[in-house]
Amino acid sequence: MKPIDDFVSLFGASISLDESLIVKKSSRYFLLSASLKKLTLKDFFYAGAYLGKVKNGRFFPGFELLRMMAEKKANRVVVNMKTEWLFICGRDVFKRGIVKVTGPGRKGDHVLVLNCHGECLGFGRVVSDLGREEESVVIKNISDIGDFLRREARTR
Repeated sequence: MKPIDDFVSLFGASISLDESLIVKKSSRYFLLSASLKKLTLKDFFYAGAYLGKVKNGRFFPGFELLRMMAEKKANRVVVNMKTEWLFICGRDVFKRGIVKVTGPGRKGDHVLVLNCHGECLGFGRVVSDLGREEESVVIKNISDIGDFLRREARTR
């Protein structure tokens, strides 16, 4: 649980998950329901909600964990439709694309990036204070929902 808690705290958030329902398989973490946990064998490939994995001592979240964080109080930005599309294509966020900021928004902070419907598109790191008036990249894209599709395109 420590890698998950440490990651969530980067966003000024906390989530309460029933630790008895979290299963660690190799370096991957899954959240199972009580009934599914009873049915799951020790050697499974995937079960329940994928929360993320630890690789080289670093935690890489699953989008289900990001979705859970977005439902709680966490550092986040809401972006307009154009920026939403650019972000899921792997681009960084410019100041003009931000509709709303929740949280401090200081340089170095981690933020969830949401669309206008409140859906989590991924997350990034603030590279320039969000309160400044300058027009430049303010959030560096770290991970977004389009990553899977881009990886699939590279393997063909």
